Amino acid sequence: MKLVKISALFLLFAATCITLSAQSIKIQEGSLAPLKDEKSISVEFTYDNMGVGKFDKEEDYVNKKKEEYNKKEAGRGDNWAEAWVSDRKHDYEPSFIELFEKNSDMTVSMKPTKYTMIFHTTYTEPGYNIYVSRKNASIDAEVKIVETANRSNVVAVISIRRAPGRTFGGNDYDTGIRIKECYADAGKYLGKFFEKNRK
Repeated sequence: MKLVKISALFLLFAATCITLSAQSIKIQEGSLAPLKDEKSISVEFTYDNMGVGKFDKEEDYVNKKKEEYNKKEAGRGDNWAEAWVSDRKHDYEPSFIELFEKNSDMTVSMKPTKYTMIFHTTYTEPGYNIYVSRKNASIDAEVKIVETANRSNVVAVISIRRAPGRTFGGNDYDTGIRIKECYADAGKYLGKFFEKNRK
């Protein structure tokens, strides 16, 4: 009987932890109803004025990491700083788009559509994995849905908080792998959110 009670408590604790760590997606303004009959949407990604980790400015974080890596190995920091930016186009954005399309009835068009989704990352927690200890990555974002021909017409503003970046195998020692998972997770659940709220 004690074993049953302990198991039940453990499951309750685990469920609570999952709830606390799960991302939050909310409509802050407007509605997704105007997108009800739309089959495709354009997407843009922006990263200006983004905080990173303990730094309010991304530039300060990048400069610190770049200097640290270059001290350990000449050129390593420069390569890291280049990948910090290039990973967005190569990995993060395609992962978001792929999971968004898989979880909604909308496709992402490279050509202008009636509405544009502007995905602005406001904060990135890079996390870490040093074998004996780890911290998952996460991102916060503001998503604006605007009329493409008249961008002052904002249809909806959506907030995303704590989109998590983690791999089940634990082989995410590279920062880019962890952050890529953040965008995949954000795309997955934003796609589901669209389907639920644009009907």
